[in-house]
Amino acid sequence: MNRKDFIKNSVILSGATLLPPNNAFTAGLQQSGMDKLTDENGNFALQPLPYAENFLEPNMDQETVHLHYTFHHGDAVKAANKDMQMIQKALDENSIETVDYWTKKLSYHLSSHILHTIFWTNLSNKKSDPKGALLKQIEKDFGSYDKFKMLIAKTSKGVDGNGWGILGYHPATRKLTVMQCENHEKLTQWGVIPVLVIDVWEHSYYLKYRNRRAEFVDNLFSVLNWENVAARFELAQKIG
Repeated sequence: MNRKDFIKNSVILSGATLLPPNNAFTAGLQQSGMDKLTDENGNFALQPLPYAENFLEPNMDQETVHLHYTFHHGDAVKAANKDMQMIQKALDENSIETVDYWTKKLSYHLSSHILHTIFWTNLSNKKSDPKGALLKQIEKDFGSYDKFKMLIAKTSKGVDGNGWGILGYHPATRKLTVMQCENHEKLTQWGVIPVLVIDVWEHSYYLKYRNRRAEFVDNLFSVLNWENVAARFELAQKIG
């Protein structure tokens, strides 16, 4: 698989591009470019946030958003590009002694880029709830929306160390599933397409919430953009 095909497949499987263009938030993403993982040359790129850094106040403070987006997400993008360059260099020089190191790094950094991109677009500044086809699927797969909230909140709060709580859609089973991801790439389920992610790395909440991860997760439900989650769910069904 060449570099162009690898990037293309990674983007598709992440569910992080090509959102259905039939809602206002998606239109905003397309204008801002936030939902594109790469630039026109195929390099991984940090796109502008689709809102101001104080947009998520008071549930997520401006300073945290700035540091999180600019450095934690931004540095992951830079590192993923370096990982790709080092893999290509090893191939060009027929010297693959260190390629396993760089492929592991790429898994870590690219997964960070993908999940962060979804995370920012999963957020809004007003409370909403799932509805329509997404709500029906949640009720079918988890029993009720309240049971789902309890499950993903508990899963997110219980991550060992740093990581993510993830709601994903598995095309093979045609069901939603909740996963716990350590770091950015561990404990994933192959084939699952993330539609909602909750970042519980300490840099997501420590300035405002200190060590109160559970409080951060609970408050995050007040700013989840279920319209965006529904759009990702719709795309995931089409991919499957």
